[in-house]
Amino acid sequence: MTSNGNSVNMLGAARGYHHGDLRAALVSAGLELLKDRSVDDLSLREVARKVGVSATAVYRHFPDKQALLYALCEQGAAQLARVQQDAMEGAGGGQAGFDETGRAYVRFALANPALFRLMMTTRPPGGMLDADETAVNAAMRLLRQNIASLLPPGATEDEQRMAVIKSWALVHGLAMLMLDGQVPADERIIDAMTRPFASNC
Repeated sequence: MTSNGNSVNMLGAARGYHHGDLRAALVSAGLELLKDRSVDDLSLREVARKVGVSATAVYRHFPDKQALLYALCEQGAAQLARVQQDAMEGAGGGQAGFDETGRAYVRFALANPALFRLMMTTRPPGGMLDADETAVNAAMRLLRQNIASLLPPGATEDEQRMAVIKSWALVHGLAMLMLDGQVPADERIIDAMTRPFASNC
């Protein structure tokens, strides 16, 4: 055992975790496992096995499963914000860029169903919509900023809030309908439904 809390309890030097940021490695393993199973089927022991450390090492960073789930949500939100930012920049910003962030939202949900559902059921006190800027995740912060930049000058705080809700509800509703098999996961539908994503704010 070493004095470094990030490199204790190795299960096998040849196949296990060796050095660096164990917390980040555990989160990465959790995200990987969620690609082919539900949150209910995810366990700390399984995450530990995937990284190659003992359960004791995991508990140094995550005292229980809920703590790990919060960390997975944070990483998921960061990933969503990155793909939306990339989509917006790829379209040149403005209205077209904002519409692309809506499409990116739906595609992210379809590509990461278990993680997306987890993100939508694990939220800060008061919910993601009304959290302050220090608590809200990067994806919601990007939505707020885009709405503020696209609404007419002088739009009130309440008008901005309603526009955020309307835009989020459109893409989130579409994502959930597709995830639940109520609507086909078809790119033509994603494109058609998100065309007026921001224009009617």
